[in-house]
Amino acid sequence: MSNPVKIDFVSDVACPWCAIGLASLERAIAAVGGDLQVELHFQPFELNPDMGPAGESIADHLGRKYGLSPAQLAQNGEALRQRGEALGFHFDLQKRDRIYNTFDAHRLLHWAGEVGAAQQHALKRALLQAYHGEGRNVSDRDTLIAIVASAGLEADEARRTLETERFALEVRERERFYQQHGIQAVPSVIFNGRHLVQGGQPPETFEQVLRQLSGLAG
Repeated sequence: MSNPVKIDFVSDVACPWCAIGLASLERAIAAVGGDLQVELHFQPFELNPDMGPAGESIADHLGRKYGLSPAQLAQNGEALRQRGEALGFHFDLQKRDRIYNTFDAHRLLHWAGEVGAAQQHALKRALLQAYHGEGRNVSDRDTLIAIVASAGLEADEARRTLETERFALEVRERERFYQQHGIQAVPSVIFNGRHLVQGGQPPETFEQVLRQLSGLAG
């Protein structure tokens, strides 16, 4: 019998490396297979909490924030696209040309987590694909409700959540919790509340951690 492994996946919908990290983690879980028992939770982190509702051009934003030239942005984007394709995640860098506020998306992820772990996982994947693969505006509430429905969750309940301040305090509290515990970059993947793996690591890295913590031999 394997030891259960709890995973807190701290990330932002707007983070491309979070999509890479999740795809790698999913592949690692599948590779271990067998008796592996995983409890996966998605925790909120906002890369740009002050982003306005209209969003901002990714090229302008990253150029100002990191001092990257258009050539560097194109090079980084191509490397990202190739990493995604190797993991079965499609990036459309032409459509994904703006960065948006993601607070409402995090509120919906919190709600989905209340429904169930599988539902939260499905919504997380749908949000990442909608933004990074389709360039959809994940701050627009009608768009968010459509993404919720595509993930198999209740659209009317999602609309009721977005029309109120429901789960706003809970999301803020979780964000503060991880910031106060030193999380400043995402993805940050925390195993059993103690073991931290950061960045868009390859599946082999996550697989090694899973095998060690679960007691399942390679």
